[in-house]
Parts: sequence; C-alpha cells; structure tokens
Amino acid sequence: MKLSSLLEEKKLANGLPSLAYTDEEFWQMECDTVLANNWTFVGFVHELKKYGDVLPILVAEKPILLVKNTNGNIVAFHNVCKHRCLKLVDQPKNVGKLISCPYHAWAFDLDGKLRASPFFGGTDKDQQPPDFNADDHCLESVRIKVWHDWIFINLNDNAPPFEEYAAPLIKRLKNINFEKIYPAGTIEFDKISTNWKFLIENYIEPYHVPFVHSKTTKQPLQDHYTIVDGRCLGSGVNLNEENTAEDKLSVSSKYLSLFPNFIIGTYCLDQRYLGVHLNQALGPNCSYQKRVIYASEGHELTKDEVEFHKKLWTQVHKEDHAICEWLQQGRASPVAKKGGVLSPHWENHVREFQKLVIESVMEYSKIQKEKIQV
Repeated sequence: MKLSSLLEEKKLANGLPSLAYTDEEFWQMECDTVLANNWTFVGFVHELKKYGDVLPILVAEKPILLVKNTNGNIVAFHNVCKHRCLKLVDQPKNVGKLISCPYHAWAFDLDGKLRASPFFGGTDKDQQPPDFNADDHCLESVRIKVWHDWIFINLNDNAPPFEEYAAPLIKRLKNINFEKIYPAGTIEFDKISTNWKFLIENYIEPYHVPFVHSKTTKQPLQDHYTIVDGRCLGSGVNLNEENTAEDKLSVSSKYLSLFPNFIIGTYCLDQRYLGVHLNQALGPNCSYQKRVIYASEGHELTKDEVEFHKKLWTQVHKEDHAICEWLQQGRASPVAKKGGVLSPHWENHVREFQKLVIESVMEYSKIQKEKIQV
C-alpha cells in the first residue's frame, strides 16, 4: 500500500500504517516537513518573564533558543554558536544582556548580534583576522509568532502568515477576551513512550471518552460532535446542565487543535477556563507533554481550586497517556501494518489530521513520493 492511497476517499478509511508511528526514516521526513513547514507550537510567553530569560528547546531534532530581548519581545534563534557550532544554552536561565558560548567565550546580544570573539585573530583580545566582519556571524534567527500566551515557530520560513494559517481556530475562539485570561497552574509530565501523533489523535476524538475517562468525566458520548475546519480539528460537547463543583469534568467543552501540535480546550459555555497542551515530538517513540490551566478575570480560581483542577487533569492525562503508550506498543504487531479502521462518524477528524500529515510528508520528495511504500 502506498502512502498516497491513504488520501483516497473511502467509506471506511484505514488509519496511518504502523511505520508512520515507529519508523525512523518516516520520523526524519516528518522533521523536515510536518514540523518544519508548518507553524509548530513550542512554548509559553509567561515562562519568559524578564529580558535575558532564555529557553532552549528541541524542535524536529534541532536545537532552538527562545529569548526575551531588551525590548520585551520574544525572539528565536538556532541555539548554535557561529564559531564552532556548539549548542549555546542547555537549560532555562537568565543570561543578562549577553548569550555567551562556554567554549571560546564568543558572546551575542539578545538580538543575536555578535558582540565579542576574544583572541580570534591572535594574542590580543580584540584582534580579529583580516576581512572578519562580526555582522556576518550573528546567530541565525528563526521565524516566530507570539499569539496571546503561546509561541509558534516556522523552521523553514515557508508557512503562510500565522493569521491566515490559523484563521479557522482564531474564528472559533473569537468570543474569548484573551486580555482577561491568565495562567493559573501548570502540570508537567514525564516523557511518554508514544508517537506525538497519538497524543493529538486521542485528544481530538471523543469516541474514547466514556470508556477511558469514566472515572474523571461526565460527558455522554451522545452529546459530542466532531469539528473539521481546515487545519483546525477537534470535538465538542454541549451539556444541558453544567456542574463546575462536580468531582468529574461535567461542563460543556471544546477540544480544538491547530495542525500540527497545538491543543487548546475551552470549558463552560462562556469559555471561562482554558487548557493548553504543549506536545513536543522527541522521536518516533517518545513525546513530552505539559498542560497549562488558564482562568479568567471574574472567574478566578482559588489556590484550592487550582489544586483540584491540577489533580483532575493529571488523572485525565495519565488515562490518555496509558492508552497512547498501548497504541504505540500495538504498532509492533503485523496486524497494525494497515493502520486499523476509523469510524466515519467519530473519527472523521482523525482521518483529516492524518491526511494533513501525509500531504506534508509527500512534500519531502515529490520525485520519490510514489516510491514510499508500507
């Protein structure tokens, strides 16, 4: 079966073949296409509080550095010194006004300009080789977009403008006053032994909710619906009666995604609470996830309420992570070669997500696309 055949319309569609979740070559193609050609979600604005704060991240196996500069703007660079290509920063910290290389003390300001290259030209500290121009050796910038509290980058600098790219999602969130939204709590998880796509697919489909989350949610499957809107895929549930005091999730909700890896949930009919997931792809069999809980002015959460939400969502995520790890383990079986079968009613948006993956990967080499076979 050729990957291109998965784009064909069928009454009962197969899912992605097992190699899409386990194969190193497929993962490398995703790094060069899916995660590089699109607007990939990489971090939270509120985690870079002061100028000089830096956050090293890994995107498509490439070291990237997020920096808050002296103007208060967040910028992104390849996290590599222009001298010997050493990774500059290995942990979040505040660097003051200069990013200094630990190898030979080359130093860059917060806008990436080279400000020091000591002894590069000889025994005098300020001596430089003939024709050496510091402007030719600045940090390599990465295209970045800050949207509310969320940071996106486009590694290959070829995606449409963010507002155009994310238009379906932006439209669906138009009734939220983001100026009144604030981060109330964060949940960080250990590395998850699953492919990043399973985290997205599992999140957007409601089919599993009454079976996997029976102890943590009270949202009948019959009240759910799916959302297919370009790069915005997800699901929703409308409840006639909401109970924010319930020890289970028992409110109207929308579970939205922006391809490839941005996830946002809105809760209650007035969307007073949000949850945003950072889903970081670390390899074909490994992912990282973090969740930030947001509240809104007028509906502030007390310290005890924040702890309640963190406890509830930790349990929900652990239920999902176990399922996603079992999905990954199942891909070792020859039974998974053809990808199983998708519900045309409950998993139509999963199919659309997978089609976006395939369409992106097919760009890897238009000449060889018909040679990529399962």
